Amino acid sequence: MLKPGLKPGVDVTEDEIIGVCKKHIAAYKCPKSVDFIDSIPKSGAGKILKRELREKYWKGYERRVA
Repeated sequence: MLKPGLKPGVDVTEDEIIGVCKKHIAAYKCPKSVDFIDSIPKSGAGKILKRELREKYWKGYERRVA
């Protein structure tokens, strides 16, 4: 499966990304998981709508982080 932003013919897995992070950054900064999405939601001004990206992780919770 071709991931957006990758060069043609290049494939990467969640484990590979996490492995590279563990080699280059502090353990507490490493991601625990990686999600691949087809497109990033953006506003009319071209800003990334982070609230929409977070929405699926906060389903079922009353209080949310902004």
